[in-house]
Amino acid sequence: MLKPKNYSNLISRQIAITNTNQLSNLTQTLLNLLKRCTSVKSLQQIHTQMLINSIQKPNYFLPKIINLKNFTYASLFFSQIPNPNDYSFNIMIRGLTTTWKNYPLAIQFYYQMRSLCVKPDNFTFPFVFISCGNLCALHHGQIAHCTVFMLGLVSDSHVSHSLITMYAKCGQLGYAYKVFDEILERDLVSWNSIISGYSKMGFGQEAVRLFMEMREDGFEPDEMSLVSVLGACGDLGDLMLGRWIEGFVSERNVELNSYIGSALIGMYCKCGDLLSARRVFDAMAKKDIVTWNAMITGYAQNGASNEAIILFNVMREAGINPDKITLVGVLSACASIGALDVGKWVETYASQRGFEKDVYVASALVDMFAKCGNLDNALKVFENMPHKNEVSWNAMISALAFHGRAQEALSLFRRMLTDSTAQPNDITFIGVLSACVHAGLVNEGRQFFDSMKSSFGLVPKIEHFSCMVDLLARTGLLYEAWDFIEKMPGKPDEIILGSLLGACQKYKNVDISERVIKLLLLMEPSNSGNYIISSKIYANSKRWEDSANMRVLMRQRGVTKIPGCSWVEFGAQVHEFHAGDMLHHDSVEIYQLLNDEMKRLGYTPKVG
Repeated sequence: MLKPKNYSNLISRQIAITNTNQLSNLTQTLLNLLKRCTSVKSLQQIHTQMLINSIQKPNYFLPKIINLKNFTYASLFFSQIPNPNDYSFNIMIRGLTTTWKNYPLAIQFYYQMRSLCVKPDNFTFPFVFISCGNLCALHHGQIAHCTVFMLGLVSDSHVSHSLITMYAKCGQLGYAYKVFDEILERDLVSWNSIISGYSKMGFGQEAVRLFMEMREDGFEPDEMSLVSVLGACGDLGDLMLGRWIEGFVSERNVELNSYIGSALIGMYCKCGDLLSARRVFDAMAKKDIVTWNAMITGYAQNGASNEAIILFNVMREAGINPDKITLVGVLSACASIGALDVGKWVETYASQRGFEKDVYVASALVDMFAKCGNLDNALKVFENMPHKNEVSWNAMISALAFHGRAQEALSLFRRMLTDSTAQPNDITFIGVLSACVHAGLVNEGRQFFDSMKSSFGLVPKIEHFSCMVDLLARTGLLYEAWDFIEKMPGKPDEIILGSLLGACQKYKNVDISERVIKLLLLMEPSNSGNYIISSKIYANSKRWEDSANMRVLMRQRGVTKIPGCSWVEFGAQVHEFHAGDMLHHDSVEIYQLLNDEMKRLGYTPKVG
């Protein structure tokens, strides 16, 4: 039998039982103490008295152990129940699902329940389906669904809602909708379940359509409805509906809590409206870590890296401890503008909190160090990762390719192929093809491009075509590069054409450049670079009139050259500078220092 330890004076003496009334009184006393119990130690003392006096109340005792989150104690206690009933099993399955999130063991307990011929009920299945959904264990979920039919529980609302969620999480939206469609009396939870399922699986258009149907059926959206449809609005870039929802929240005096507020911030950020996102953020009276993360990540993902880092520093000053999501967002911002000092602080913080072992934080560190020019540290973080996924491998392969270490990038790719936990995806091949571009490995590039579909079942995207055009163009194979563009399944974008135009300047190929510039001037008539490069190509071929005409066309269209921009990190702050910018109070000294340093290093400016 279970032998509790650490007895104390909470119950100071063994009570001698002489009659039924005394036993009944003692039982009631212990059960009252059990209700007020707040620690495992006290629980063990009560349990001791129950054992001594042969009081068997597992259905009272087990829920209390689970509420106190002691998994070892709960498992041991459950294992010593002689004939556990449906209530005991349900309590354990619920605890494993919601308290400990041990989904595999929750499913195992369900099968144990069936093997002992204990009949599951409508309290069992919702937690079984939650576990199956979180594990994407579709087969187990479908088996349990069959049992629901056999037991006649299909009309139970809790079972139906959890079934919809399970099928949605497993990517089976058709099955999810079928369950929803067969509900005779839908309530708000039914609608929320199906809308959330479509939204989270990236089917924003369907989620919005269902949201509109729900309102037509007379249901007033609640917090969950609004959060789900805001996620769909962000994915679709539907700013109009997103703003309508904010107005709805304001009109109904819905509390702008973390849940709604973060969803609004996320929606505005995905739609590129950072001013509205910041307005919502500033209007929130209480900001938790989720709210801060939404705004910091939104800044980072929209290229407002400096603002992300500034807000991160404000967050720390406010006493909010960053979590893993915060760190990934900030590291992304640091990578974009080369804020190495902030990145190093994040690495130290992550190490102190044990976050450096998280695969996403570590991958973001790899990316940050590589983009800040510190490839050795990137390699060190990568090799020290206890577990690597596709994101980790892709970050390191791309880092090596970006730094021109093509053979190491390709070697790492071959090493990735031996890792059973990660499979190459389309992002992997962008890194691999980029490595071929930097090293001029034309034949290898062709082989890798062809292997995407033949060996890995991947359909090349425009980024892969861009790499191939760049590879061919850089090695002077301009006509092959143009043929490659013409054979593409879709239209080339400005990145592909821009790289080919740059190669035409290098190899002085006017023929291909004229074909490219004709397309580019239609696609981006306000890009000054296209006019300037074309003018230089004509000038290099001594076609002075055509060169001058490009400059004239540029002026006629009101196109001006955008000044270059750079960032300098100093004292944990990032300063932004534009070419010719004299607004900084130390600009004269800065320019003088840069000129002196460039001359000392032997830099000779290239004019023209």
